[in-house]
Amino acid sequence: MDQMESMNPKKFKRILVGVDDSPDAQLAFRYAMNRAKYDEAELVICSIMESESMNIYQALSKDYVHGQRAELVKHLEQYQKLAERVGIKKVKLIIGEGDPGETMVKTIIPEVKPDILVIGSLSKSGVRKYFGSQAAYMAKYSPVSVMIVR
Repeated sequence: MDQMESMNPKKFKRILVGVDDSPDAQLAFRYAMNRAKYDEAELVICSIMESESMNIYQALSKDYVHGQRAELVKHLEQYQKLAERVGIKKVKLIIGEGDPGETMVKTIIPEVKPDILVIGSLSKSGVRKYFGSQAAYMAKYSPVSVMIVR
């Protein structure tokens, strides 16, 4: 193996990306798509339903929770279609519920078994701020490498 060959970056087989509608998460998604296409890797697109953002009546209403989940699934399917349009052959969706950082580290990553987690970190407003503010937690406790996109 020559020196240049040994300097090539690792090729990933499965990339997990956390998405929401914030600019940093969109940037992370674009990076993850480009990397998945380049590596011919599987792309797993994840979003977390934040139960803490619901009031008690919403959380107790199965219709509300199922409606929110169905809406999130439709939204993630748009991400999936885009990834497939740019040429990624294997795209999966996953939805978690609870605290974003903890859910990603303790539930999603062990289930998905990715080579790398790609997340954004600058979200500042609304429900989406929780995902961005959890980037440090995920970077610290994730059992896989984390790429934080800003």
